[in-house]
Amino acid sequence: MNHRTVVFHAVLATPLLLALAACGGKSGDAAAPVASAAASGAVAAASAPPVSVSVVLATQRDFAIGVRATGTVAPLSSIDVKPQVSSVVTQVHVKEGQFVRAGEKLFTLDARSDEANLGKAQAQLAKDQATLADAKRQLERSRDLLARNFVSPSAVDTAQSNVDAQQAALQADQAAIDAVKVSLSYSRITAPSAGRVGAIAVFPGTTVSPTGAALVTITQLDPIAVAFSLPQRYVGDALKLLGESGKSQVVATLPEGRGQRSGKLQFVDSQVDAASGTVKVKAGFDNKDQALWPGAYVDVQLNVQTLSNAIVVPQAAIVQNARGTVVFVVDADGRAALRPVNVVQAAGLDAVVTGVKPGERVVLDGRQNVRPGVQLIVRDAAGKPARAASGAASGASARSPA
Repeated sequence: MNHRTVVFHAVLATPLLLALAACGGKSGDAAAPVASAAASGAVAAASAPPVSVSVVLATQRDFAIGVRATGTVAPLSSIDVKPQVSSVVTQVHVKEGQFVRAGEKLFTLDARSDEANLGKAQAQLAKDQATLADAKRQLERSRDLLARNFVSPSAVDTAQSNVDAQQAALQADQAAIDAVKVSLSYSRITAPSAGRVGAIAVFPGTTVSPTGAALVTITQLDPIAVAFSLPQRYVGDALKLLGESGKSQVVATLPEGRGQRSGKLQFVDSQVDAASGTVKVKAGFDNKDQALWPGAYVDVQLNVQTLSNAIVVPQAAIVQNARGTVVFVVDADGRAALRPVNVVQAAGLDAVVTGVKPGERVVLDGRQNVRPGVQLIVRDAAGKPARAASGAASGASARSPA
């Protein structure tokens, strides 16, 4: 009876002792699972097969911050030519698409009525000149007779009045002639500015009037402007650029790979559009080859600021994960090291970052397979595996394709 009782108690005590031992182990080291996971991750990375990657050197240079927008080519001047009098077109002196200089003759209108009025006014002037000459002779005669006491002083005054009246008539005649000449000049329509002749809407025999359609449009093509909208946060930078001279600030990229043009900022509007939060700006470009055509769309980049001595890496090398924004670099042992970075500015294919030193090799292609601590094989510029990266290995392919 006593022997069975002892055995029974021993059997019950064994599980209890094991449970107590397990509980004691957990309370003694609460961080053991975390350390074990980290250690296992490091062991797994160290034992993982090497990963083939391409790398690029982090560079230190001045980085231009540019604002990209879609711009519309606009002429500096586009003038609709209209007649100032109602008449009939007698001659067309230009052709469509022709380039003209300021003052070059475009059209001739029927001016026979104005020519007749000019002749009439000139005849009236000649008549009044003859009358004035006679009035002057009468005045001289009256003065001579007054000196001999043959006429009264009032006769001299009357003769003087006649002379003054005729002189006024001559001035009126001259004014009438000038007015007719102005009307006559309207029959000769000239180019108000240099530019390209657009479509001609009239022909000899066409009746035209000031309230009708334009005869032709003269468009200035060189220089030319590109209008685009700029976010309001860059208004201050744009105003500073207006005062700068001697360098290009705006680059217009022509469609279909037809090249680029460099120009200068010329105008910033006086108010921000409340609906879009943008301000209208214009840039001027030389256009001797007529590559920029009015109404066409172009891609525009305005360089609003330059960051000096910035650390630049490709945007494609930046990884977003649970730890934030990071890049992988090749350490001295040829393994992948994780570097948290802060993106200061991004433009185009590049980004300005902090957290990376100039000259460090940043993993570009193949980064999706990289884990911290894994051995790396750097591919050469041709995409062929070179050797496992090491501290003695030097050089890296700059943006080598995967």
